[in-house]
Amino acid sequence: MADAVCRVLRDGALEGEHATSLTIYDSVDSPFGPVVFDYIFTHLSSFISSGKSQSRGIVLVAFSRSPSFTSELLRNRGIDIGTSHEWLRVLDCYTDPLGWKERIKDHGAIKTPLTEASDNVSLCKDVRNLNHLFSLILTLGKGLVEDGKNRFAVAIDSLSEMVRYASLSSVACLLSNLRSHAQVSSIFWLLHSDLHDTKAVASFEYMSSMVANVKPLTTENIDNFSLLEQNYKRGHFHASLKRRNGRVRVMREEFFIDNSLIKFTSMVAAGENAVAQSLVPKVQFNLQLSDKERNDRAKVVLPFEHQETGKSVQIYDGRKSGKHESIVVPVEEVKKHEGSGRGEIIYFRDSDDEMPDSDEDPDDDLDI
Repeated sequence: MADAVCRVLRDGALEGEHATSLTIYDSVDSPFGPVVFDYIFTHLSSFISSGKSQSRGIVLVAFSRSPSFTSELLRNRGIDIGTSHEWLRVLDCYTDPLGWKERIKDHGAIKTPLTEASDNVSLCKDVRNLNHLFSLILTLGKGLVEDGKNRFAVAIDSLSEMVRYASLSSVACLLSNLRSHAQVSSIFWLLHSDLHDTKAVASFEYMSSMVANVKPLTTENIDNFSLLEQNYKRGHFHASLKRRNGRVRVMREEFFIDNSLIKFTSMVAAGENAVAQSLVPKVQFNLQLSDKERNDRAKVVLPFEHQETGKSVQIYDGRKSGKHESIVVPVEEVKKHEGSGRGEIIYFRDSDDEMPDSDEDPDDDLDI
């Protein structure tokens, strides 16, 4: 199901819609949010580099890890780094987020460059100025896709780091501006939920069209190993996808960490299937009739079934009385009108309580 999230980000948004957005959040009980972020980032990068995505490029806003980590990550996932300058830009907010190192360098205390020279990497020296940060993201994105209808994706590796330097309202305003920009196809970010209050987490979830929650295992999922040991190898991945028709699709998977790689498996097990089957009500149908039921059915006289048999035609007039009364029309009377070229309408009142027809207005007592 994590692949379904990647496909939604790959497909992007329709014309006139806000960009598709994803919030990934974890906690100290299951600190695998960065691993899930890397999984989605590398898959989307693979789609973009092969031209299979609506986005023609991706801008990574790196708060928690250096640009060299991103290059090594893509190389280990088998993505061609040699062509990354065509579709990838990294906004480095990790090396010198407040510009302190640049000031020390100006005084001669630092001799080496802060970042390696690269066409893919741009340095941000003041992450507190979100207006400037917003313009940098757009500049890098437009440099990839140029002006026109082409779009680019945005990835923020740690929204928690951004909230450390700016207020919640300003960060929410930045995300809203990115989502509503015509050239942004999709955007996703990582949030450590236990570092923020419920209001902050709910605000970012509200702005998202998808929410992915990395949860720890529960006690009933543990067989032979301790819960603490298992929670640092395995966990649950819960994702909620809001569709265009307003419905929400909820998906759950179990993941396993093996050599820094994450693998997802379905959570549906045989035991769960047995429980689900036990909840289905058992209904039995008897499709065969007994002899008594056949005899009772044969005795039922359907309406007008006895016509053309020489018997009198009986018509029930529908009156509510203790004993049903029928109007008997002799067969001779019926045959007398056959072939005469004229018809006759016979009306019977539905019940004894029915008011007779009148030319008087039944609502004349109303003051209208």
